[in-house]
Amino acid sequence: MAPQLPDFLGLGTQKGGTTTLHWLLAQHQQVHLPECKEVQFFTQHHHQGEVWYRSHFVNAAPQQRCGEITPFYLFHPKAPGRIHALLPHAKLIVLLRDPVERAISHYFHARKRGFEPLELEDAFAAESTRLANGDPFNFQKHSYISRSRYLEQLDRYEALFPRHQLLILRSEDLFLQTELIWPRLLEFLDLQPTTTPERIPQANAGRREARSIEPALRDRLRDQLSGTVAGVWSRYGITWEWGLD
Repeated sequence: MAPQLPDFLGLGTQKGGTTTLHWLLAQHQQVHLPECKEVQFFTQHHHQGEVWYRSHFVNAAPQQRCGEITPFYLFHPKAPGRIHALLPHAKLIVLLRDPVERAISHYFHARKRGFEPLELEDAFAAESTRLANGDPFNFQKHSYISRSRYLEQLDRYEALFPRHQLLILRSEDLFLQTELIWPRLLEFLDLQPTTTPERIPQANAGRREARSIEPALRDRLRDQLSGTVAGVWSRYGITWEWGLD
C-alpha cells in the first residue's frame, strides 16, 4: 500500500507562528508530520513527483491524520493549483500576523541568515525592483511587504477551495490565547480533544530588533498595508490594534 497523502496543510504565513503550529500539532497522537518542517513539495520540489511526496508520510499509522506545514505555500502563485490537483479535499490552515510586524520580522530573519545585505529601509525600497526581475531567490527571500498583502494570496486559494476547508487564525492568538485556539484546531482537523500543551515555545523568535524601528517607518508601512488590514477585518473578522484607529 502506498504511503498516505496529507489530510491537511499549514500554508503560512512566514514569520507567523508556523513552527509553533508544527510543534503543537506534533504533540497530538492522531497527527503525523514529516520530520522536516517545510517539505516544499508544491513549490520548490514539485518536479520530484507524487511518490517522492508520499515518502514523507511513510511512517504514519493508518489511524493518524497526515499533514505538513510550509509557509511558502501561501505566497507561491502556483501552489494553490498544484495543491488542488493532488489534494482537493485537504484542510488548509493559515496564520495571519500583524502585516507590518511580519514584514519587519521577515527582514531581520533574512538579515540574520545572510540573505539580506541591505539596511532595512533600503531593502523595502528595493523590493519591487528585486521581484520584477523574476529571480526565484529574490521572490522567496526579499518579498517583505508583498508577503504581508494577505488578500491577494488568499484569493488564489478561495478561488479553488470552499471556505469550509480553510481555517484562518490570527498568529498573535496562537501565542496569547492558545487555550481558545487549540480546540478550534482540533475541531477543524477532526481530532480527539486534548488538553492544551503547556510551555508552548515561540520558535524562531527574533532578538527584539524590531523595537529599534523608528515610529515614522512603522507609520509608512501601516499606510501601505492599510488596505490589507481593512480587507482582513471585513472578510475574516481579524484585525490588530492599529487597524481599529
